[in-house]
Amino acid sequence: MPIRLRLPHADSARAPLVILSHGLGGSRDGLAYLGIALAEAGFAALHLQHPGTDSTVWRNMADPSIGMAAAVLDLRRAIDRLQDIAFALDQLPRQPGLQGRIDPARIAIAGHSFGAWTVTHMLGQRLPGGIFVEQQLGITLPDPRLRAGIALSPVPPMGIAAMEAYDRIRTPILHITGTQDRGTIEAATPQDRETPFRAIAAPGVLAVLNGATHAAFAGEPGAGPRWNDPQFHGRTARLAVLFLRATLQGDAAAAALLLRGAGLSPGDRLEHKGSLA
Repeated sequence: MPIRLRLPHADSARAPLVILSHGLGGSRDGLAYLGIALAEAGFAALHLQHPGTDSTVWRNMADPSIGMAAAVLDLRRAIDRLQDIAFALDQLPRQPGLQGRIDPARIAIAGHSFGAWTVTHMLGQRLPGGIFVEQQLGITLPDPRLRAGIALSPVPPMGIAAMEAYDRIRTPILHITGTQDRGTIEAATPQDRETPFRAIAAPGVLAVLNGATHAAFAGEPGAGPRWNDPQFHGRTARLAVLFLRATLQGDAAAAALLLRGAGLSPGDRLEHKGSLA
């Protein structure tokens, strides 16, 4: 599994870790703006590239949408994403070069679109098919090693009612979407993107950025300019850093700044529930 690891410059203390999961058709190069901002803020950022739902599904195809649609409808490939995360979490403590560099007690997960789907499922969202499907995974859901989540362009549940889908989630989640965040493969509307925040009982924050589209959060240079437009990257990264400082580091000042909407622009909207720090 291809990865990219960004470590903070300071190496005197073990850093909290954030695992980053790209969207459908993405790569380990995606979400670079977020990984760089996290590393500069003292977090380690591990970008995973998910085989089977990465850029290989559309490259060199006459009609990339066909490969993208086939990949997103394949349940096996979706489950593979969850196993990728579990594998990474299992392997990290065994890497000699990372001994003493990463704090295993402070790990979060972030992702865009299909990556946001990966986030909420790793934190406990139920799969259609119930416990039978989960038993085939060979992993534990929710994964107790994950202490916080960031869902960019959250994906509403399909094939299962929202309240049932999310009833196991206890981990705080930052949900970021946009007023123009419409699905490119699935038919999700900007209103649908708010469903996870409203249905999950755990503490959370919802930020809706005025004018942001689905592509605004991807940071995928290989997919073309639309998928790497920096207009909303700074705001997204600032919200993420404040949220992770609050949830992984117990920083009450960061929590207060986040809940006041620090760094947002006119027309953006922020809601929150529960205690983060």
